[in-house]
Amino acid sequence: MSLKLPLGIQTFSEIREDGYHYVDKTARIHELVTSTKVDFLSRPRRFGKSLLCSTLGALFEGRRELFKGLAIDSLPWEWKKHPVIRIDLNVGDYAKGVEELYVIINTILEDCAKKYEIPFKGETISDRFMRLIHNLHNQCGEKVAVVIDEYDKPLLNTLDTKIVHEEIRNALKAFYGVLKSSDEHLKFVFLTGVTKFSKVSIFSDLNNLTDLSLDPRYADLCGITQEELETNFKEEINSIAGEDGSAYLAKLKRFYNGYRFSKDPLTVYNPFGLLHHFNAKGEFIPYWYESGTPTFLIKLIKQQNINVLNLEQKVLSYDDFRKFDVENMDAVPVLYQSGYLTITGYNEKRGTYNLGYPNDEVRTSFASSLADLYIHIKNDEKTPFVLKLIDSLEAGEVDDFVEALRPFYNNIPYDEASKVESYYELIFLLTLRMLGIYCEAQVHTAIGRIDAVLKVDDFVYVVEFKANGTAEDALAQINDKNYALSYEGQGKKIVKLGIEFDKEKRNIGRWVVG
Repeated sequence: MSLKLPLGIQTFSEIREDGYHYVDKTARIHELVTSTKVDFLSRPRRFGKSLLCSTLGALFEGRRELFKGLAIDSLPWEWKKHPVIRIDLNVGDYAKGVEELYVIINTILEDCAKKYEIPFKGETISDRFMRLIHNLHNQCGEKVAVVIDEYDKPLLNTLDTKIVHEEIRNALKAFYGVLKSSDEHLKFVFLTGVTKFSKVSIFSDLNNLTDLSLDPRYADLCGITQEELETNFKEEINSIAGEDGSAYLAKLKRFYNGYRFSKDPLTVYNPFGLLHHFNAKGEFIPYWYESGTPTFLIKLIKQQNINVLNLEQKVLSYDDFRKFDVENMDAVPVLYQSGYLTITGYNEKRGTYNLGYPNDEVRTSFASSLADLYIHIKNDEKTPFVLKLIDSLEAGEVDDFVEALRPFYNNIPYDEASKVESYYELIFLLTLRMLGIYCEAQVHTAIGRIDAVLKVDDFVYVVEFKANGTAEDALAQINDKNYALSYEGQGKKIVKLGIEFDKEKRNIGRWVVG
């Protein structure tokens, strides 16, 4: 019998009471609530943050019946009934102004006061919040747990309207500051969202906050590990994979796994994409990516002239991850926090993190979004070009492959065309990644840097481009620097390809194969 999958359900009590499958995270949650008091966790959208908040709320409400049979039920826990304030800022059109924020928060706090039958007073939302915390503690006799979900939604929704953004930021700064001044009345505080705004802005009054976002102990608090996948979804895996289980698991891992949130090498699956994949009986579709369009990030990349050819070669320090503010915004940390890049390595000596795409879903889909920005090819025109391109590449028909690339260059708007070699490389890279073809750009070797390396089942293509030289010059560079050496002995035929760009026609000119 197939599992009852909790698609779109983010309420812990509903999952447990209605028999939906729950991947047990309560041992890790127990470690969290018994180790720290005021915590923050940043994770990409649709990564289970809301379910985590709901679970924490049920735990501090002492609803032990919901946790029967889970790990925490056999661990030492007081199971007292604490008053809980749950705040979810995911709803609301905050672009309307700070008054929208006031209305939403006021409604949440007032509903909480009614639930516990206590007075609701105060001149401002911050004053009402403080009074609510104090009164709940005094009336219920137990300290208060505060759980805030999507704390940053009002800020993210107003990045394009500076005045409104600043008003909301100042309002939230004062509101969250209440948590510090009310410390003696609080049992536990948890805030979560996509981004980590810098401490000098919204969190400056909340200086007792513990940021768990890069803490190895909680790297799997949201998301599903490989072990959890194979333990919890055996029946789904067997029904889809049949006899070829190892190949299916490998593909599943390439497509949906790869998110890493600490210096330790542990990676997790995005639960949204994984559950929808199982629900669709094994269809490999970019469910997570299609659930939200990264329009803002695409614009930010272009504004900051980010070199998308080497997005998988970015290096950040710990402090770089916190560079997110309307006046101090770096596209690369935002790409990480939003889930379009992830940690791929850690340099212990330097304390730096290497970034790259987490998996094939994001790599291919993000390339498609970037291609829409740079190439502007219509969707209905892609299919015939795509089929020819893939077929020729997999068959080793180099002439047909290069000819199939030409239409993508033809769609570059004249005012965006450039005579810089890297621009033509960019179109080449985005086109192939958009089609899901494995393609590395600017690959470093001991004595040089290869412009592009393509891998398909039977072939490895080592490619060099020239915008200010000939195709023969490009091929000579491949041979002189022995670029192909690293790919020998892999059981694939190596194809050396030199491509010359015609800057006047803004397209591929001549090419030679060696």
